[in-house]
Amino acid sequence: MQNRTAQRRLPVGAEVQPDGVHFRVWAPRRRRVTVRIEGDARHSTNSEQQTVALEAEADGYFSGTARAAGPGTLYRFQLDTDDYLYPDPASRFQPRGPHGPSMVVDPTKFEWTDGDWPGVKIEGQVIYEMHVGAFTPAGTWEAAARELEALAQLGVTVVEVMPVGEFPGRFGWGYDGVDWYAPTRLYGGPDDFRRFVDRAHRVGVGVILDVVYNHFGPDGNYLKQFSEDYFSDRHTTEWGEAINYDGENAGPVREFTICNAAYWISEYHLDGLRLDATQNVYDDSAEHVLAALARRARQAAAHRDIIIVAENEPQQTDLVRPTERGGYGMDGLWNDDFHHSAMVALTGRNEAYYTDYLGKAQEFVSAIKYGYLYQGQWYKWQKQRRGTPGFDLKPASFVTFMQNHDQVANTATGHRVHQLTSPGRFRAMTALVLLAPGTPMLFMGQEFAASAPFLYFADHQPELAELVRQGRAEFLRQFRSYATPEVQAMLPDPASIETFEKCKLDHTERERHRHIYDMHRDLLKLRRTDRCFSAQAPRGVDGAVLADEAFVLRYFSDDGEDRLLVVNFGVDLHLNPAPEPLLAAPAGRRWVTLWSSEDPRYGGSGTPPVDTEKESWRIHGHAALALTPIADTESAETRYVIGDTASLKIMKEWRQKED
Repeated sequence: MQNRTAQRRLPVGAEVQPDGVHFRVWAPRRRRVTVRIEGDARHSTNSEQQTVALEAEADGYFSGTARAAGPGTLYRFQLDTDDYLYPDPASRFQPRGPHGPSMVVDPTKFEWTDGDWPGVKIEGQVIYEMHVGAFTPAGTWEAAARELEALAQLGVTVVEVMPVGEFPGRFGWGYDGVDWYAPTRLYGGPDDFRRFVDRAHRVGVGVILDVVYNHFGPDGNYLKQFSEDYFSDRHTTEWGEAINYDGENAGPVREFTICNAAYWISEYHLDGLRLDATQNVYDDSAEHVLAALARRARQAAAHRDIIIVAENEPQQTDLVRPTERGGYGMDGLWNDDFHHSAMVALTGRNEAYYTDYLGKAQEFVSAIKYGYLYQGQWYKWQKQRRGTPGFDLKPASFVTFMQNHDQVANTATGHRVHQLTSPGRFRAMTALVLLAPGTPMLFMGQEFAASAPFLYFADHQPELAELVRQGRAEFLRQFRSYATPEVQAMLPDPASIETFEKCKLDHTERERHRHIYDMHRDLLKLRRTDRCFSAQAPRGVDGAVLADEAFVLRYFSDDGEDRLLVVNFGVDLHLNPAPEPLLAAPAGRRWVTLWSSEDPRYGGSGTPPVDTEKESWRIHGHAALALTPIADTESAETRYVIGDTASLKIMKEWRQKED
């Protein structure tokens, strides 16, 4: 019996109703759609209740109610007279993977405890990117949830989960997902994901999800069986067919995507989304689908604040401008420019897509002040102009990092940054990332210098696995270092389970690498408790180049309690004279060290005073120092002698804050 008046949460999919389960699917290329019930965890069903013919609606939709179905029911669609049975494109769970039956899920049965959770805004956040399968040895939501309190204590405020839409195989990154509404069975069930989010909110941590709206994966993708109009031949992507957001019959496709964004916010209480490769979401409609989904996601959040962050290779800044100014209404942009400069400074290599970066002091000063380095200049690696102007954007709009899943894996061995540079440079760059006015992001394990690599891994059927293997090797050949026969011969196999297992974190390294962990914790505490470093005020920071690899940043305060961050990626530097006004202390004050990357607690070699009466400025090589002003009450003769004592007193008092 049909139910045209069903009260649905989503326009498509299976939804529990008082009189059974209501099914709705868009299949305009079909004349007949039947739901085949394949099992029910609650009770048996007789043969007459095994199939339900759906009624055709307008615009290619089919719908109807199966009275014998309920939560836990397994089902598939029969399309016309095809013998093959297809999973639901809007399935909420695929317990046997993307090729198996879909399962009815009732999201209203979960008992949330986060009713007072306000959500998150982009200001003040510290993001932590996580692959659930590799984050713990168990690789489950439950195991990851047990680590949330430790992340909160570290100073993380938002966990960014890599894509979880169902994908084939035993392991993968998730960017080849085919069931956008179904969290993968590899990490647990839908309620396990909900428990993860609920627990995160309980310890004060938000959760955002990486979503892929630019393509579907190739294996397990049955959408064309329902409608060829899911895809467009007007556009192309490097991963396969582009999705049809602006062509014939694009309306239901747009609705499918827009509602998916709202679905994660409403049914999983997520605090936002990270949108993958937005440059490959093509849409010439009056309202771009990305702007529409951002608006709908905020509506779904109701009283909660959410953040929407975009990855965008061409650096299109309109993504984070308000819609009333012609923007898309998002909150943040990944800043690849900063990352690329950082990698060149840390490793000395500027090949492939690092070609247009030198890793010099000027690049860091400009990135801190203006966000993107390329805002329309010529970019020789791509032989075109790169970026759009972003001078009006607030600092928090730029997500700043020196590691993420792509960039760690885009090495032949998946080595972390600390394994590719000197300890001093790594500590100094960490300070810059975590004290910069942008929104800092850590990649999982970075906080304790994880020894585990992070490699590209994807478990596909043999023919596709070989294509992926070849494609990965070809991609890495853009790096002259990785194009050599000996390196190509040693590249890890993405389809090998050993490749995946190598990437799992060992959280006991928090203790074994305690000096690095403490450094991250202290820096995040300083960022949180110091009003200059936490301000993220527009134009609140200025900077100056002191040498090719050394620079100073000055964080201004209305009451004269400015801060300095002095960074030197090169050798020891002696500034005498020092004709740079940003180095001058506020009137009647002098600078002492508030924090040093060369603190022995972090594995450093100690920090003598930098601003002295007798020798002007002496700046340690491979180091970063945060300086604070104190009253200039001592005589000139005693300043140099007691400078270190004053710094130690300041640092001790600061560390005792909040303890």
